[in-house]
Amino acid sequence: MSGSPWPLRLWLGGSWALPRLAEFTLARRVHRGQSSAPARLVERLGRATLPRPEGSLVWINAASVGEVASVADLARDLMAAGHTVLITTTTTTGGARARRIDGVLHQYQPLDTAQATRRFLDHWRPALACFVEGDLWPRLLRETAARSVPLALLNARPSRSRMRAPRISAALLSRFDLVTAQGEAVREEIARLGVAEDRVLAPGDLKAAAAPPAADPDRLSMLRAAFGDAPLWAAVSTHAEDEDAVITAHLEGRKRHPGLRLILAPRHPDRGAAVARALAAAGLEAQRGEMPGEAEIWLVDRLGETGLIYRLAPLVFLGGSFGPQGGHNPWEAAALGAALLHGPKVAHAAAAHATLDAAGAARTVEDGAALGAAVGGLIGTRDLDAMRAAATRVMADIGQARPQTLRALQALMAARLEPGGISSKAAP
Repeated sequence: MSGSPWPLRLWLGGSWALPRLAEFTLARRVHRGQSSAPARLVERLGRATLPRPEGSLVWINAASVGEVASVADLARDLMAAGHTVLITTTTTTGGARARRIDGVLHQYQPLDTAQATRRFLDHWRPALACFVEGDLWPRLLRETAARSVPLALLNARPSRSRMRAPRISAALLSRFDLVTAQGEAVREEIARLGVAEDRVLAPGDLKAAAAPPAADPDRLSMLRAAFGDAPLWAAVSTHAEDEDAVITAHLEGRKRHPGLRLILAPRHPDRGAAVARALAAAGLEAQRGEMPGEAEIWLVDRLGETGLIYRLAPLVFLGGSFGPQGGHNPWEAAALGAALLHGPKVAHAAAAHATLDAAGAARTVEDGAALGAAVGGLIGTRDLDAMRAAATRVMADIGQARPQTLRALQALMAARLEPGGISSKAAP
């Protein structure tokens, strides 16, 4: 550990020496901040609330909803191959998404302390540990590697932090036996940090290869009947920084399209009341709940509805793109044939948005006025039809990321079982 960057040495030292009371206080703060069920607080301390099944167990650490969605089909593939899959998340919404994958076990991610991570690993004894995209924790990686558990970083995306802190990034990435990158540029970026090239693959974006979210056909029919022939658009995964622009856009759009209706789905459903107040302040009538009623805006403050929304709305604005969030996954909407609009701040999904923009399936809008002009100018036009057709073409060309990633993970687990197989990596 003496040769590693000092921030890592400081973190590892602090995570080793943290008193139990401080550990509990930190876990409680994180847990309450996520509005998680009180009975599950102990999971943040590494204490399991589920038994470990017999046999091979693959652990996937996926911070929140987007990361879970990107590996949902891969988790099903692993279970079909005979492995139990455990998904850990930081967020409550991510946990809810994980629990919708039939057969998957869910626990909250343990704190990055020596005691919590060791309790977690003692109980679950994974045959393989996978981290999704970029949520890397030094103590968790160190303790896992020390047990000779193969480590894989899945679906690595572009990251400014790798450039800002290359020594720290290199030390953390050196732990991994396998890294799969969303694209060739990310693969080259990681290889330049010193990770052996034969450990870094670029099979493509797992989010693009994922099956689109399902929708109950009976409910979809009822919703289509409820909206009828009204001009319709949607704003999905919005944050506070997006919603003023969405309100501006809707007010502008309905000038050109009388009777225009909007489906508004905040990224975090517990913000529903705040969003409803903002809509009311703008003079907009909103309906909350399972059905839109006759209201101009259906405010969807519940999880699991995007499969319906993307099938209903021909034009979708994807949130997280006017504020600091860095954008959200556009592939699900594109897979269901929706044309996409997004703001300029999409660094966390830059490659995906660039691909869809270049194909004519998506457009960037700079602010609420531009969003309103796009909504008003596209609804009911051949240009909108062309964007939707382009989305369908792009998605038809994507699909190899998942099987290639599965084969690489199976090879990694097989190598562990061979004599002289995977050994623990050097400490960062």
